[in-house]
Amino acid sequence: MIQQQGMERINVGIFAHVDAGKTTTTEHILYESGRIRALGSVDSGTAMTDSMEVERQRGISVRAALASFAWKGVQVNLVDTPGHVDFLSEVERSLRVMDCAVLILSAVEGVQAQSEMIWNALRKLGIPTLIFVNKMDRVGADPGAVLAQARTYLSGDIIPVQQPVGKEQEYTGASDLWQAGADAAARTELLEALAERDERLLELYMSGGSPDLAVWKKHLQAEAASGQMFPLVYGVAAKGLGITELLDAMIDYFPRAGGDAEQPVSGIVYNIQRDKSMGRMAFVRLYDGTIRNRDTVKNYSQNVEAKVTQIRKVEGGRTEDVGALEAGDIAVVYGLSGVQIGDVLGRPDAIPQEAKLAVPLLTVRVFWGTEFDDHKVIGALQELADEDPLLDAQWLQEERELHIKVMGPIQLEVLDSVMESRYGLKVTFGQPSVIYKETPSRAGEGFIAYTMPKPCWAILRFLIEPGPPGSGLVYESLVRSSDLLPQYQNETARRVPEALQQGLYGWEVTDLKVTLVEGNHHVWHTHPLDFAVATPMGIMDGLNRIGTTLLEPILQVRIVVPEENSGRVMNDLVQMRGTFEPPLLQGERMIIEGRLPLATSLDYPVTLSSYTKGRSTFTSFFAGYEECPPDVTAERIRRGVNPLDQAKYILSVRKALQG
Repeated sequence: MIQQQGMERINVGIFAHVDAGKTTTTEHILYESGRIRALGSVDSGTAMTDSMEVERQRGISVRAALASFAWKGVQVNLVDTPGHVDFLSEVERSLRVMDCAVLILSAVEGVQAQSEMIWNALRKLGIPTLIFVNKMDRVGADPGAVLAQARTYLSGDIIPVQQPVGKEQEYTGASDLWQAGADAAARTELLEALAERDERLLELYMSGGSPDLAVWKKHLQAEAASGQMFPLVYGVAAKGLGITELLDAMIDYFPRAGGDAEQPVSGIVYNIQRDKSMGRMAFVRLYDGTIRNRDTVKNYSQNVEAKVTQIRKVEGGRTEDVGALEAGDIAVVYGLSGVQIGDVLGRPDAIPQEAKLAVPLLTVRVFWGTEFDDHKVIGALQELADEDPLLDAQWLQEERELHIKVMGPIQLEVLDSVMESRYGLKVTFGQPSVIYKETPSRAGEGFIAYTMPKPCWAILRFLIEPGPPGSGLVYESLVRSSDLLPQYQNETARRVPEALQQGLYGWEVTDLKVTLVEGNHHVWHTHPLDFAVATPMGIMDGLNRIGTTLLEPILQVRIVVPEENSGRVMNDLVQMRGTFEPPLLQGERMIIEGRLPLATSLDYPVTLSSYTKGRSTFTSFFAGYEECPPDVTAERIRRGVNPLDQAKYILSVRKALQG
């Protein structure tokens, strides 16, 4: 399906919590649009967008999959994102390149913790969003309750544009409230909802007479396209009910992809995969300009040029050469060797900001049998870390250990499966341990005069101050360039984040401000790398004087349990150092929301499921790092020599730098 030049385009991400029916919806969209001739299914492992073996086996999406089709003369690029919280990094990368989104809610489960988290990210980025309430034919489907929940937890500006017909198994579809003959009460509700939010429409409404529906619909279209209001539609994806209406709503309410094909190139690589014969596949969203086969493109992030060998559209397992990629479109570009996720192509001007959702909270050691070559295992995991930079695969040479960072246990199962199916390697993983962080306990100074053994000369004084939670590292220099040359200042600035990778307890130090308040070099004795050696010693000297406080990851949790189990759950939460809101009774179930340290609750979902005999749900997402109570201790073995042992450290670094 080669698209015509200049065709209108929309780039849509499909988002949902686990089991809301996201991949099934995508599959039916592709079928209804004529893109595929036969329906695949998640349960039988034939869904087109689930192309990985593990996705077919588990019935979950792990990768964000791209598909393209045309509907009513508009070219649609559709990205089906994973719903499981362990694959949040995939969701995050897709969010960045979408112009609009469909959020799927289940008519039975309603708004889940993850729906809320994705919603917040969509709002932060201002992405226009449609809501599709799926599974309307299920026992317990309650569209009224889901709407009330969505308006409470997501936004008061969610506006249903359909009226469901029939309930649960009797559900037959939904009527369009803009069509003649629509339910009068529901239409009045729709018009009142719009009038309440706009003075001009309110006057029109109050003046009586029959409303010109085209004017009212146009108003909602404009509000939806600018991300101010959120139309809601209903359906049953598994039966194909409401899918054509969902497609129509996408065309009606979503803005078109902008961008000027004549401008200089501005694009971003949001995903990397590998093709056995063609090598690295860079998924590129282009905001401005045009890239053609055999063009030379500037990789702005790495400051290198690369030649494009081919541009393809990829669907499931199929690819098709399209020859060119235009502003507003998404395609796979081959030939960009060494390209990384997040790299900017051309110029950065037209690229939107990103929303950070995924934070790996667990670190795991990887083990393998003597029959496998170390280099092969390390190489394979480093290749996978290219595709998901948050894995952060680290080989500790001295200890001969390989460590990775993960979001959760399902991600480990998937990694296990990918290592075997793609590389023929069998690995196992140690017990996951929690990633702690450190922050300065108070303000103070660190000082280093690195003047021995000659030739060397680097003097640095840092002011280190605690910063607000979530602020990361803020660095500045107050030193004049006459005292410390700009090249030495730059070297110091570059080495500060490295020096903070391991604090007093071996964890990354965060939420602090580091200010260089004094610095000197020597005209003859200073060697260019002296400041690379001195910076970690100055920083560690400061941390050692002021002390650091341990921070631990905290989860926001929502637990739904039968009423008779709620007492035990609240007791468990107290035992795990958790805090919670007063529980809410909904039918015969209790909803308990609160915050829990990850360290105390790693195995809790399994425990909960076993004593409620599977009649409970536990959803969580990362809420931030908080100070540990004084009785909690956690140390990590330091890699390399500690800069506090200055003599030993200087020798080891000098040797490494020369080597």
